[in-house]
Amino acid sequence: MRIDTPTICKSRPNPDSHFLRYALQSNSRRRLDDAARTVSPRGGSAKLSSWRFEAPPFKVAAMTDSMSPTLAGSEWTTAEISAVVSDYLAMFAKEVAGTAYNKREHNRALQAITGRSPGSIEFKHQNISAVLAELGLPWLRGYKPRSNFQDALIAEADRQIKRLDWLDEAPLPLPVLSNAERRIFVEPPTRSPALEQPALGRLVQKFDPAERDRRNRELGKAGEEFVVGVEERALLMGGRPDLMRKVRWVSRDDGDGAGFDIRSFDLETGRERLIEVKTTRGSARTPFYVTRNEETTSRELGDAWRLYRVFEFGPAPKIFTVVPPLDQQVRLTPTTWLASI
Repeated sequence: MRIDTPTICKSRPNPDSHFLRYALQSNSRRRLDDAARTVSPRGGSAKLSSWRFEAPPFKVAAMTDSMSPTLAGSEWTTAEISAVVSDYLAMFAKEVAGTAYNKREHNRALQAITGRSPGSIEFKHQNISAVLAELGLPWLRGYKPRSNFQDALIAEADRQIKRLDWLDEAPLPLPVLSNAERRIFVEPPTRSPALEQPALGRLVQKFDPAERDRRNRELGKAGEEFVVGVEERALLMGGRPDLMRKVRWVSRDDGDGAGFDIRSFDLETGRERLIEVKTTRGSARTPFYVTRNEETTSRELGDAWRLYRVFEFGPAPKIFTVVPPLDQQVRLTPTTWLASI
């Protein structure tokens, strides 16, 4: 993560602070195919290690009888949907690997295959982004998620989604911050109704984005370190280097079990702010797990406790905050029970 070196701090900052370490890093960004982030579970330093990421090959089917030019407004055929999903995943793999590609060229190729208009193809790409967002996955920049898609698209996504298994092995994009004002903290999303399309609900349940994020320890540690940097930066830029030096990464230094990950401070009051971090590469609506210990701790600590939901983790992550009582802001669904005799 890059943060430009601050100029307002008159006292000497803690040389071990995450903020200062980020500030002293080179301003040049490393390409994803030349570097990967690895987080030491005990050492606490984010380092770049050399690792060449090879994106898997994706091929788009050639013209077939089932993909003959069609009339505008007609339903997309199964073959056409298969072609556009494959094309999207091909661009997605290139973007993750840092390989250059041209969206217009991909669009023109699909026009030749399907006979669809450029706008129709772009809208279908946005539909695919919407499916990926529901699955808690990142999506292609420039194709903002748009719903209202066919069940056939969900079925094809289900068929091809296993081709994204390599994503968990790909290097995490590095967050980039600067002294320029950038809106990191946003309002929580409004409560959404249950998924209107049963087929999409089944796919989300099958893919289980919350469980995938929970198992991805590198993602979790990277999100926590990002929040440590955000908190230290806010305190330092707010003229409180004394509080910045007291920020602690509790889950790293003391292990899990405290019911929160980071001890920070409120800039205005100086009171402790105890932060539990939940990170996803998906959208703000991606579900996440809360443990019984975290829920109990949130009630015991009250206003001092915060949940930071870090979403769209990558070069420009965002955060929304949840405060106790949790059940007033999120739906809590029991998923497991402890059985005893």
